Amino acid sequence: MSQTLQQGVIVDNKWVLEHLKDPNVRIVEVDYDPNTAYNVWHIPGSVLIRWREDLRHPVLRDFIEPSQFEKLMESKGISNNTTIVLYGDYNNWFAVYAFWLFKAYGHEDVRILNGGRTKWAKENLPTEQGPKETQYPKGSYKVKKVDWGNHRAFFWEILQKVTKGEIGKTTLLIDVRSPKEFTGEIRAPPEYADEQTQVGGHIPGAISFPWAQAVNPDTGEFKSVEELRRLVENVGITSDKEIITYCRIGERASHTWFVLKYLLGYPSVRVYDGSWAEWGNIVGAPVKKGAEP
Repeated sequence: MSQTLQQGVIVDNKWVLEHLKDPNVRIVEVDYDPNTAYNVWHIPGSVLIRWREDLRHPVLRDFIEPSQFEKLMESKGISNNTTIVLYGDYNNWFAVYAFWLFKAYGHEDVRILNGGRTKWAKENLPTEQGPKETQYPKGSYKVKKVDWGNHRAFFWEILQKVTKGEIGKTTLLIDVRSPKEFTGEIRAPPEYADEQTQVGGHIPGAISFPWAQAVNPDTGEFKSVEELRRLVENVGITSDKEIITYCRIGERASHTWFVLKYLLGYPSVRVYDGSWAEWGNIVGAPVKKGAEP
């Protein structure tokens, strides 16, 4: 993988092993379901962030506010100058989702462990068992900026672009869900059957690019930059247009956002984190079924 593009955003298992006791580094596991991941085993000294309970707003369908984010960071022993390495379950879906949020909230040095739990387990590296976290001295944290404009796209923006015929011309809308979700054959992955939307299909004009194409299925690692570039260009995803990714709730969309923005260096990429959970439930929102954009 190109050292230029991965420098500062991806680390490997060797790097983590060398920095397990580095006081300036915090290893953070981000899970959708800690009971099947962190609470069973985790990297020694790592702390846990639960996507639903810790990062989601307690009342609104949104993320925690800056003041809440500050308290969360401090409770994990994280300060503004801490190097954060994220990894987690579901092929790093929620780790990369957290990376997206950390960047929107202005944290400078945040990285992804390439391969996450999958690669760590495959190499039989040291682990700690059970849910107990290592306790660190309280951090000192202040959110200095909130940059949604360069990270987040909203429903009204997408609707406006669809209505004006901008999708495919000035803006590329990338649907990273499975092919069956894209066509409308299913409305959610089988494991989320209880969280289905009212309708199935995709946003008109969207390009289908299932997120899983970007990773090695055996190790969970990202494919080489050369292979990633070939894959995205084969479906017409080019760097000369604004790009917006979406999935069902935003986690898979963040994974592809990371690939495009940080591994391939595309200049203008955002996540529509409302995604199909929002679009497929709004009365009157335009929907297309089938394999064509």
